[in-house]
Amino acid sequence: MQHISKLPHVGTTIFTIMGALARAHNAINLSQGFPDFKMDEKLIDLVTKAMHNGYNQYAPMQGSIELRESIAKKLDLLYSSTYHPETEITITTGATQAIFSIILAFIKLKDEVVIFHPAYDCYEPAIELNGGKTISMALESPNFKVDWNAVKAKINNRTKMIIINTPQNPIGTVFSETDMLQLQDITKGTNIIVLSDEVYEHIVFDGEKHQSACLFSELKSRSFVVASFGKTFHNTGWRIGYCCAPKALMDEFRKVHQFNVFCVNHPMQEALAEYLENENHYLELSAFYQEKRDSFLGLIKDSRFKFTASKGTYFQLLDYSEITKENDVDFAKRLTIENKLASIPISVFYNTEVNSKILRFCFAKKNETLKRAADILNSI
Repeated sequence: MQHISKLPHVGTTIFTIMGALARAHNAINLSQGFPDFKMDEKLIDLVTKAMHNGYNQYAPMQGSIELRESIAKKLDLLYSSTYHPETEITITTGATQAIFSIILAFIKLKDEVVIFHPAYDCYEPAIELNGGKTISMALESPNFKVDWNAVKAKINNRTKMIIINTPQNPIGTVFSETDMLQLQDITKGTNIIVLSDEVYEHIVFDGEKHQSACLFSELKSRSFVVASFGKTFHNTGWRIGYCCAPKALMDEFRKVHQFNVFCVNHPMQEALAEYLENENHYLELSAFYQEKRDSFLGLIKDSRFKFTASKGTYFQLLDYSEITKENDVDFAKRLTIENKLASIPISVFYNTEVNSKILRFCFAKKNETLKRAADILNSI
């Protein structure tokens, strides 16, 4: 029996490939974006307490009201931006489910969606599955800056959505206030929805301020803001995130959400609600990860790799153009097999051929892991 694939060009993700390669060759895994250190025991204890207190059945479809109220307080504290916990915040199975459900709720056949490459790999398949068309704007190294005049030139009556990611995975850049104001200006007076992927909102370096879409009133009125507790509290395996949007947009999102996952792990939601009461649990993250970034870069400063310090996320790009002429996929695989260090080649985040000679490394690791990785990089 023959089947016609809805995603004929999609194969196994690079994360799965490099993760498997790292395991097969017992390599240090700086490819996938997850910490190798323990999360806070207090949060684990809070989940246990919630289970003992009976939170073991379905949560409300929209999410635990206690957690939604805690998120609303956090957004007010950080951005002086108000979202109603009853109607404008929904808890999701990680940020990826939120992103997929937003696209599923709004993108129809031949609708156009603007995205910026290199891009997180879930955007384009979700657009394709809904019959939409991806309009790709390529960001070039080393600055990876958005040309907003070029974006404006791509906007037409078929443009339904623009997806942004700040801080941006995989490149570690952040949108400035000017970037957000230009996006606001471009979309003003249109029916374009903005999907703002802000999962690394608490990991911004060098005194920069995260420019959330909810800081800009006109932008907020047309935006979904997507966030992740997994990235924030070192528990990516929990798969709990959330999204915020004005009620009219959220109503449409929930129509899809209720038939997609319906609801999310209940005891973990209750634990997170209580854990968020102490704002230091997220306010201290930037300093925590900046120390790791600075330590990692300090350790490899005399290597043959070139770099510009990451401005956000827990990823660092390294340019190997002075080491080999190999393409990045081949070099990443050889580095894993021969040198026992796994990374992610940047070219896989584009939908066109690029020859950037850049690899992405995750520094959300124990100091001893980063030291071992640095020793390998210095030896090449």
